[in-house]
Amino acid sequence: MTDLAHVVALNAGSSSVKFGLFDVSGAAARGLAEGQVEMAGTRRHLVVRGPKGLLADTSWESDTVFHDDAIACLLAWIKAECDDFAPLGIGHRVVHGGIDFAAPVMCDDDVIARLQSLVHLAPLHQPANLAAIAAARREWPHVPQIACFDTAFHRGHEFAQDAYALPRDYYAAGVRRYGFHGISYEYLLRRLGRIAPDIARGRIIMAHLGNGASLCALRDGRSVATTMGFSTLDGLIMGTRCGQIDPGVLLWLMQEKQMPAEEISDLLYRRSGLRGLSGISHDMRTLEASPDPAARDAIASFAARIRHEIAGLATTIGGIDAIVFSGGIGANAARIRAELLDGMAWLGIALDAEVNIRATGGVEALISPSGAQPRIYVLPTDEEAMIATHVTAMLAPGSHRA
Repeated sequence: MTDLAHVVALNAGSSSVKFGLFDVSGAAARGLAEGQVEMAGTRRHLVVRGPKGLLADTSWESDTVFHDDAIACLLAWIKAECDDFAPLGIGHRVVHGGIDFAAPVMCDDDVIARLQSLVHLAPLHQPANLAAIAAARREWPHVPQIACFDTAFHRGHEFAQDAYALPRDYYAAGVRRYGFHGISYEYLLRRLGRIAPDIARGRIIMAHLGNGASLCALRDGRSVATTMGFSTLDGLIMGTRCGQIDPGVLLWLMQEKQMPAEEISDLLYRRSGLRGLSGISHDMRTLEASPDPAARDAIASFAARIRHEIAGLATTIGGIDAIVFSGGIGANAARIRAELLDGMAWLGIALDAEVNIRATGGVEALISPSGAQPRIYVLPTDEEAMIATHVTAMLAPGSHRA
């Protein structure tokens, strides 16, 4: 390792930029701070926390480009708080790597152009990811910028799990099931290996449940199948995304309703899912608190789809040794976990109701009864830590990618 000791991990969305600051001078990355900059109109809000608590909480008005503003704000805070700030590299979460990228890669103009071509497959995420990379390159022009891909963890699936039943030329052209949330799943697998090494290479179903949601089936420490596919629309019901849908519905929208592609995209990505089903909100907390029957219908539909997918993935990997819940809903919504696993005793699935209720707020917990099989875990994810791990490995002396 060189005397450069810090890595910054950036996880950019359209209205927020999450970040982690890590000291990588030792044997393992050590978190120094984590936080985010959020946008509401022209108002910006920075919150930073460290191992000992709150480090910053400030708001201001700005009319500059949000991602430029957010990166500049983070850089100013880091410089002010870290006298010896020495960036080894800046890591970025990039949602879609397409057919070309199956591992972290240095961001040069050619890579960015290739990632730009994938925006239409992840329109809620890819533009924000690329905007953050551009802003970081301007602020840190001499520091390596490294893209880490949500799709990379799922590369290597068998053809039967990757292919759609279209003429094979489409598969060769890149029309295939890529899967997403891979940075999160990779972190969860490593964490499970530390707390339960006896089952970490077994048959595991992981559930990353948040505004975006998916399941991943793992066996022998690798992704075997996942619920998301070619784009971030497929699979589970999400906050504003529809999840699985009959393609005939899309033909009907085009032919009978004369709906253009842009309007269909807006419908599927931004006006469907929990928001569309409930007519109330995309936020599960709001729906849980609502007395409106439509909110209950939306939650029931969300849970039913997850039960259906768990059963299918169990078939794919030949049973279940463990289920892992993560993401904003998966790690915090005890009632939702209980509801979506209700009626699955035929798979041996059982919850310790009291432990499940207490498992919230960022705690790790085994929420199945003692000795039960499969084991059910709640494990908060840390995508920024996983990104920092990749950046450190990529830039370490002797790395073939350094």
